[in-house]
Amino acid sequence: MDLNLLRIFIAVYETRSLTEAANRLFITQPAVSQALGRLRRSLDDSLFERSGRGMAPTPLAHSIYPDFHGSLLAIDRTLDTVHGFDPASSDHHFRIAMSELGEVGYFPALYSAVSDAAPKVTVEVVPIDVSQLSAWLSRGTIDLAISPMLPNGSLDQRLLKIEDYVALLNQNNELATGELTVQQLLDSERAVVTGDSGSLNLQTGLNRMGSGSGKVVTVHRFSSIPPLLSACEKVLAIVPESIAEGWAATWPLTWRPLPFDLPPTEISLLRRMTLQHTSALDWLHQKVLRTLSGKQGEFSSIGASPPPKT
Repeated sequence: MDLNLLRIFIAVYETRSLTEAANRLFITQPAVSQALGRLRRSLDDSLFERSGRGMAPTPLAHSIYPDFHGSLLAIDRTLDTVHGFDPASSDHHFRIAMSELGEVGYFPALYSAVSDAAPKVTVEVVPIDVSQLSAWLSRGTIDLAISPMLPNGSLDQRLLKIEDYVALLNQNNELATGELTVQQLLDSERAVVTGDSGSLNLQTGLNRMGSGSGKVVTVHRFSSIPPLLSACEKVLAIVPESIAEGWAATWPLTWRPLPFDLPPTEISLLRRMTLQHTSALDWLHQKVLRTLSGKQGEFSSIGASPPPKT
């Protein structure tokens, strides 16, 4: 069987689209349709059926995809050892999905390491959408993502760090000294950030503690937290410990451990599952792992400079 037919099958399977598969492979959509027709006749199965705006795989397509994907990946890696990836001369373009915190705390070190070894390579940061990550990685929309671990066991996930959450508050807050209690936390005004990847675990833990009289202040960016807490002494926020430490070093803020057990957030590096440019992806993946594994991140710069003391 022509291996190009298998590449087209995999591209259609991963993108669920003839047009997107053609774009990925740099061929025309009629060429994809013709190749798919040959493969359908060879396997005596329709393989894909139109469903809404996409192409839904048949049960046979689902069953053969893992083996086809694994076999082509092995072939491509073998070919890559012949051609290789030369970071010093490559002008490859990579796309990495990360949050606002990741972009501020990790991207400077990541980009410095990549550009030192590969001066012509470009890196694009994509705002993360946790609900879309599995689809993005499966379809090759992005190359890597820095995110909490996903439950999808088929994704390649490598642990970068484990992060505990703490309570961050103004130094003049009456709760800034002494041991913070559960009821004090529940009765306090609390700032939350929309899109915080750890918010689900956090809210689950708070719900187990009961109810309180504290109201919630919702903001859209983590950079809003330091000036908000600096101006409003009664408001606190629950944030990752490394971020709290960074802010406490440059703002009139302090932090306290949470008065209840909360599972730590596991921050991972996830890589795409598609076959194109595997040697380039292998290089970037290893570079990011070596650069960021265990790194706490630089978060003290988030937010504007604190107001001058009067």
